[in-house]
Amino acid sequence: MTKGLYEFISEAELKKYAELAVRAGVNLQKHQLLIIHSDIQNATFARLIQTVAYEAGASNVFIDWKDEQAAKEFYLNATDDAIDHFPDWQAARFKEWEDGGAAYIHIISENLDVFEEVSTDRINRYLKASRTKLKDHHAKIRSHEVRWCLIAVPSFEWASKVYPHVSKEEAVQSLWQAILSGARVDGTDPIKDWENHDRAFDSRKKILNESQFEALHFTNSRGTDLFVGLPKNHLYIGGGVIDKKGIPFFPNIPTEEVFTAPHKNKVNGKLVGTKPLVYGGSVIDEFHLIFQDGRITDYYAAKGQDVLQDLIETDEGSHYLGEIALVSNKSPLAQIDTLFYNNLFDENTSCHIGIGNASPSNIQNGVDQTEEKLKAAGLNASLLLVNVTFGTEDMKVVGIEEGGTEVLLMKDGDFQF
Repeated sequence: MTKGLYEFISEAELKKYAELAVRAGVNLQKHQLLIIHSDIQNATFARLIQTVAYEAGASNVFIDWKDEQAAKEFYLNATDDAIDHFPDWQAARFKEWEDGGAAYIHIISENLDVFEEVSTDRINRYLKASRTKLKDHHAKIRSHEVRWCLIAVPSFEWASKVYPHVSKEEAVQSLWQAILSGARVDGTDPIKDWENHDRAFDSRKKILNESQFEALHFTNSRGTDLFVGLPKNHLYIGGGVIDKKGIPFFPNIPTEEVFTAPHKNKVNGKLVGTKPLVYGGSVIDEFHLIFQDGRITDYYAAKGQDVLQDLIETDEGSHYLGEIALVSNKSPLAQIDTLFYNNLFDENTSCHIGIGNASPSNIQNGVDQTEEKLKAAGLNASLLLVNVTFGTEDMKVVGIEEGGTEVLLMKDGDFQF
């Protein structure tokens, strides 16, 4: 008889993980509303987070339940009108939550086969409808007006995908260990460990922000040769961030990236993806992108070409980049040396780009600027932001100063500063 998912982790470890999400992830304040987005499969962890949040002084904790099997039935059988429509009442919930000062915790997992029978076109149409209707919500997320945190738990399906050559039980146990290691929950004081982790981010961000490189040049043996121009007064962020009230939080657990926004029109060259990209329940693999003056002018995927096309054709902004991230291959997740089939985890193993929207936080005083000023500064706007991993063991990154002087930033996939 197969054990339950939570029999492979101790109650103490699970409690520490939940406390990390509440106390460091969203840094929940007393009398604050917390919204937990969770699939019903993750009910055990969602309810534990709810308990921990009340212990931390939450005014109310609302669990917004999802059901991937019900979503599958919707995608397969709903009318076209329903697929192309995101209800107003759904958008109204987010507005009321934000008016009430809510923080958000998203519990994520993977089941890559659940939507195998579903047309990717129908999924992408509904995703586009939801992003359009929730545009204001996502803008608040990007500008750090609200605090939020992504955190993961395994599923048997996901674990068997990551570790296909062992039993389901062994696979889940291994994935739990990888998740806890990546989240730095395997120590005696995770919150203290995250404070130390954040200090390392601060040191690198300070160097990069003072340098104000005109461009970054990425090269490796896989065929990537990419120049990424940067806007004036750009800012690198990563690790902990600060909301508009001055409260620190960690949007992603795990996180290893230091990132900024490229100049929309100054990206040139070729990028070769190094890990599969999971998008809308489908997998894109063995792919490359060609850029000219910032725009993706050509692309190819041996697997998922149609899905890649739908992603890039979402809107005009999805033909451009909104993020460029530096990630060391010495991170805990990178050292595990496995393919996670999950963007949150795979993007934290090596350098990546973000197709789509740029964060206004990646430019000085950006959160207070109008859309027109952000556009004039070179920041891209789109309904989506999808991260694409392209780092390798031999990745070299050079910072190019005004005047052309080159500074080595990364060698063999690791930081040199």
